[in-house]
Amino acid sequence: MYKKSPIPGIQTAPSTDLPVLKPFNAVAAGSAEDLLFSRWLASTPVWMWLLLGVLILIWPGVTAAAGGYTMTQAFEALWRWLPFIMTGGFFYNVIISFFAMLLGTIFGVVLGLMQISPAKLIRIPAQIVTQIFRNSPWLVLLFIVLLALPYEIEFGDTIIRIPDWVKAVFGLCLPIMANISEVVRGAINSVPSGQWEAANSLAYTRQQTLWQIILPQCFKRMIPPWMNWYAILTMATPLCTLLGVEELITLSRQAIEAENNRPELLVPFYGFALLVFFAYCYPIARATIALERRFAVKL
Repeated sequence: MYKKSPIPGIQTAPSTDLPVLKPFNAVAAGSAEDLLFSRWLASTPVWMWLLLGVLILIWPGVTAAAGGYTMTQAFEALWRWLPFIMTGGFFYNVIISFFAMLLGTIFGVVLGLMQISPAKLIRIPAQIVTQIFRNSPWLVLLFIVLLALPYEIEFGDTIIRIPDWVKAVFGLCLPIMANISEVVRGAINSVPSGQWEAANSLAYTRQQTLWQIILPQCFKRMIPPWMNWYAILTMATPLCTLLGVEELITLSRQAIEAENNRPELLVPFYGFALLVFFAYCYPIARATIALERRFAVKL
């Protein structure tokens, strides 16, 4: 009769402490840091935002005794300036974030594909450009673009003026380009090498393998970090106020100056700006987490 041998480590003591098979940890697109912002924003408890809203509401009442400006007057001033700061301010925040993300995505995909090129003359410069713009302060890039780009372009007798918000788009698309490049590179590298080997065994060229096999698998992996970077970009658009771009923070400051710079208006106006950005970015963060769970690699 056949005698079963004991299984080491289960029925008998293990003969070695070396692991036989380590667990495989799948990463959706590159690194675990890709979704830290969305995870933090989506996991923030609701009571914290309610508490912040209560503080914003009671602040004018607390300072009324010192400044002689009541809470009702403060919110009346906010209501009076609301169409001005929303249509002429936050509208430009959304426009800047949209076009900066569009350009950053286009250039970032090209740069990410260049990073995986087998040719060193293409791969190394792409890696250098990615690391430069990825590790540079966004505000410094904005100032460089503001000073480097002309204020107007002349074509014969025609003068084309370049608005400040257009310069802000170019300034913000540079770091987004570098980070999207890393997202693309990480997503491609996260595809198991067996996919490349199987395509090679079927006599696929590298271009056919990349466009028909690898990239279709990477698309779902890149969506969550892409949305996360759009939320980060939207939260960074108030930096444009330092360049004189007429966005939400700039117009809020102008409205406060028009109301004689009363300190009681600081919290209502800037608190409203905080709530507007939160209301815009929080659904993006929740959708990012939902897509991450849906498109997670299941083993």
